[in-house]
Amino acid sequence: MPSHAPPEDAGGKRRPPGMTDVARAAGVSQKTVSRVINNERYVSADVRERVLTAAAELGYRPNTAARALITGRSQRIGVVSLGTALYGPASLLVALERATRAAGFSFMIANTVEDQPDSLQQAIDWLLDQGVDGIVIAEPIADGPALRLDTDTPIVSIGQASGIPEAVPGTRTVADSREATEHLLDLGHERVWHIGGPSRWWEARDRLKGWRQAHTDRGIIAPPPFEGDWTPASGYQAGLELSRDPEVTAVFCANDDMAIGLIGALAESGRRIPESISIVGFDDIPAAAFLTPPLTTIPQDFEADATRGLDLLLRHLPGAATAEPGTADRTAEPAPGRRLVVRGSTAPPPFRRNEVPQRKEQ
Repeated sequence: MPSHAPPEDAGGKRRPPGMTDVARAAGVSQKTVSRVINNERYVSADVRERVLTAAAELGYRPNTAARALITGRSQRIGVVSLGTALYGPASLLVALERATRAAGFSFMIANTVEDQPDSLQQAIDWLLDQGVDGIVIAEPIADGPALRLDTDTPIVSIGQASGIPEAVPGTRTVADSREATEHLLDLGHERVWHIGGPSRWWEARDRLKGWRQAHTDRGIIAPPPFEGDWTPASGYQAGLELSRDPEVTAVFCANDDMAIGLIGALAESGRRIPESISIVGFDDIPAAAFLTPPLTTIPQDFEADATRGLDLLLRHLPGAATAEPGTADRTAEPAPGRRLVVRGSTAPPPFRRNEVPQRKEQ
């Protein structure tokens, strides 16, 4: 499509482009442009692309205030986040902002405070007061008092959440944690120790569950887990204790940050990785591949989780665009399959080093 010059008024001066200008440039009706801008259904992918391209070339910006008066919708999506700089929640929040903007909505954040039991309810109430069209509660979710959701505004969660009727199904956390633990058992380690996240967090519970399942499936009694707080400091403290036990040859950490703390404690104690102890993390943070040794870990697909969560919410908005007939259901359970990224932090235990072949590193 050729580029289009900005429109001019009767005096020859440039003026902000309007919906009529976009319609003319795209070769469609003004009603079709309105449907695309308002993210409504019954618009083909080709027409939607033509309209959006014309709007971008003209520099068209919808008047959100006027649109809200006409449609009764604010075109704003609210997101409840834990308000933390931890890699997982922060990465999911960034992915949600991208997905929301791509869907034609603006983005409002309400952060919760972990040590305040009613913080989640307060965040939801604040977003409802702002007139958002829908709310996404981003994982992980901590337990708290029963929620009061006496509203017609759709609310969904990404992963488990007490009292939220709509949630993105089929998170991979349990299966991924089981795979991480099975990798260590397959290498010949008799048991795998676990440094978990805070027990109030759903994600921590799921990773603990997957770790336990891997042991139970093989008739192995799992050792007592350590409870951390997702930070390197908590991994370090657990590592000081684990380093003193010669029976500990493998550890699965519920996130990479705690694995980094564990690595520091083991280095101070003289326990070499992976010659003495193997370590697996979770998240595949950018630094994981550059540790010494590089960390074996489970990556997370935050973009996919955000897209699935937002798609689920949009299905509940009146007139919102939905998937074309015959396309894949992006809210469906993620496809099964192995995701572990094997690096240099895992190897057979010292007493099995010559008996069990190591999987090829990636």
